[in-house]
Amino acid sequence: MKTESRADLYRKLPSVDELLHEANLYSLAAREGAATVTDAARSVLADLREEIAAGSLDAGKLNIAISGLNLAVERRVRQALKYSLRTVINATGVILHTNLGRAPLAGAALEHIRNTSAGYSNLEFDLETGDRGKRDVHVDRLFRKLLSEDFDVGAGVPACAGPRSSPAISTIVVNNNAAAVLLALNTLADGGEVIVSRGELVEIGGSFRIPDVMAKSQAVLREVGTTNRTRVSDYEQAVNEKTCLLLRVHRSNFQITGFTEQPRLEELADLARRHNLPLMEDLGSGALLDLRSVGIGDEPSVLDSLRAGVDVVSYSGDKLLGGPQAGMISGRSDLIARMRSNSLFRALRVDKLTYAALEATLLAYGKGEHDAIPALRMMRWSKAEIGGRAESLAKRVRSASMKAELLDGESVIGGGAAPSAVLPTRLIALSHSALSADEFVAQLRASDPPVVARVEEGRVLLDLRTVFPEQDDMIVEALNRVAMP
Repeated sequence: MKTESRADLYRKLPSVDELLHEANLYSLAAREGAATVTDAARSVLADLREEIAAGSLDAGKLNIAISGLNLAVERRVRQALKYSLRTVINATGVILHTNLGRAPLAGAALEHIRNTSAGYSNLEFDLETGDRGKRDVHVDRLFRKLLSEDFDVGAGVPACAGPRSSPAISTIVVNNNAAAVLLALNTLADGGEVIVSRGELVEIGGSFRIPDVMAKSQAVLREVGTTNRTRVSDYEQAVNEKTCLLLRVHRSNFQITGFTEQPRLEELADLARRHNLPLMEDLGSGALLDLRSVGIGDEPSVLDSLRAGVDVVSYSGDKLLGGPQAGMISGRSDLIARMRSNSLFRALRVDKLTYAALEATLLAYGKGEHDAIPALRMMRWSKAEIGGRAESLAKRVRSASMKAELLDGESVIGGGAAPSAVLPTRLIALSHSALSADEFVAQLRASDPPVVARVEEGRVLLDLRTVFPEQDDMIVEALNRVAMP
């Protein structure tokens, strides 16, 4: 029998136009759009040409492929029309997993987003007067309530800050904490010097470095101290007529241990008052709750910083606060008013979806409903609770090729928050007789919905601390699919 040449094989392929006139694809184009189906047809035919060119298709295999062209195009169309941003099951035990979207939103936040975004809202409209309103008011009132308890801003008028109009505190919201730092520094120290410890010049996610953010703000960086030791006297010796701000940056991504020294916030606040300078803290994570209640110590809250005498605090919304991505700046109302009038604020402000999610999250704090916030609820789960779920789940995995055992382990907060804090947990350690750990975890990621786990010492580990209980059944289904021969 004569072997067909590559040219003969190419001639067997239909044209895109011929393929689109097939009855099934003609109706598919009517439903999903001619452009989408045409692109899919071109892509499928291009793949076949590449396989012919590579010599991986003979006449018999090509005939089989051609007979299934309609189905192949339909699959390609479904793939093209799927959402790229998808729900995943986080079984890593990292509560604020940056790559997985950090803090999940509370049910009330999702409902408030739906209600206020499906139609029109009073985002910038005063319903009492009928005049244009300010979008800040929807959350500023709640921040005032949550951050005002026992708060005393102290005395003194910062030289770069202008006259103080009120001892009250206020809060504005921008799109993330890096934007909050940028806005605050540009407002308070544009062209002036900002004194910061060399040991606090950190790099945050995505290779963004504090010195780079400061440079964009037009503030001049003045480093003091050393990497491991900085004293309040170092700050004092650096103060000069160009100084506009003292800055403390919380080391949220790492710890320095051993021969170290760092001035207390109260010491910096006293120094700032004596020199009539504002003190700002880039807190990063921004807890509104005393985390000692969930077993996490040494992680300062926003209120702790304000009580210590800090004038302005910047922090994130989607970390320890447990809300949407946002950057908050809380502090003296006169300083916040200046930031609000900065033209950068309009460029960095957030939309109605963020305000809706943030308002609902803050209301949960105001009502003391901390367990309504998923990240806080996950922190509260005990090792025994997680162990009970893990044992039940492991018993439901039916396969002789898969081995599951329970181990003691540790969950982490993640997201650049509380770097030294760990929470005791129970892990499900899985191994497969026919798959390596990397192959196993890849198949879990390929499930629907994807299950994201971690690999340690040749085994796949599942930590149910970061898995919603209603997702346990989905994990069992994914595991049993992987276990099928």
